[in-house]
Amino acid sequence: KSQEGADMAGAVRTSKKRKFVADGVFYSELSELLARELAEDGYSGVEVRVTPVLTKVVIRATRTRSVLGEDGRRIRELTAVVQKRFGFKPGGVELYAEKVDKRGLCAMAQAESLRYKLLGGLAVRRACYGVLRYVMEEGAKGCEVSVSGKLRAQRAKTMKFSDGYMISTGHPKEIYIEKATRHVLLRQGVIGLMVKIMLPHDPEGKFGPRTPMPDIITVLEPKEPLIPHQPVASASMV
Repeated sequence: KSQEGADMAGAVRTSKKRKFVADGVFYSELSELLARELAEDGYSGVEVRVTPVLTKVVIRATRTRSVLGEDGRRIRELTAVVQKRFGFKPGGVELYAEKVDKRGLCAMAQAESLRYKLLGGLAVRRACYGVLRYVMEEGAKGCEVSVSGKLRAQRAKTMKFSDGYMISTGHPKEIYIEKATRHVLLRQGVIGLMVKIMLPHDPEGKFGPRTPMPDIITVLEPKEPLIPHQPVASASMV
């Protein structure tokens, strides 16, 4: 009996593992498919919400109108592609488009913007400084843009442009830093782009993490001292 129980527990564990792996593969494949398809529309990430009846896929983009298409035609085409590629039942998956409020705080959108600037023939230094300035004007705490590859000479090198405050270690890095990488196929070879943005603290959690930085110390004003009342002798005590 104990052996059977152990075997069953092992089977359950394995299936759970497989489910997590399958979910991760589905998310990464879906994200890559949408990133390639919606690169020009400011694709900024995807969120998958699974319910027992329906799987909802929320596409975040800066230009939602072009993601939806004329009379919702393009979003229907994308829904059909996703349904066929991942084997959903008819009506088992729905795609929605959500607008990104501040595209200057979205690393994916800025990496795509930089990619198109370089493809358009703009100088690397000018393109990177343009992205840096725009990100900082949108209210970011810090920004770093790295471009690597054969930029001018035959020898490959990496150029880094940074502005503001940037952290690179610990748990705050996981919640405060947004990072995106892209590859640009130029005539001289492949150029790698990396954009890192440090988000500002937002108590509402709309434009940045709700959790404050651990080294932030808030000094509170001292409370008004309470002056005790003068003791009054009662009639019973006299």
